[in-house]
Amino acid sequence: MLDHIILSVSNIERSLAFYEAALKPLNIRFFLPYKGENGHPDLWGFGDGKRACFWLKQGTPNPAAIHWGFKAESNAQVDEFYRAAINAGAKDNISPRARLEYYPGYYAADVLDPDGYSFEVVHKS
Repeated sequence: MLDHIILSVSNIERSLAFYEAALKPLNIRFFLPYKGENGHPDLWGFGDGKRACFWLKQGTPNPAAIHWGFKAESNAQVDEFYRAAINAGAKDNISPRARLEYYPGYYAADVLDPDGYSFEVVHKS
């Protein structure tokens, strides 16, 4: 089970605005800035307001190195995420649809963030 992920982005302000808008339908929000010390980088944490699971840091992006998926509670939430992400500047990678090639009940959308990272939101019924 995934506990957290740290994503290097080229422009922290742009990525904060993008992820705040794109993840809002999933009830994932930015709430935890971490000021790095002793060689640890500054981080910006997203989560449920109690626990951060998705972090951003300023750095050199490597979109080919990672793909991740956020869990949705319904197909409608996948659709809502997709609209919010596209409106926030994402590029379509795979529009919302059943992904039966994985297995029955897999419904997902995949977008590219401002640095070109591919990430998915999936509802598994």
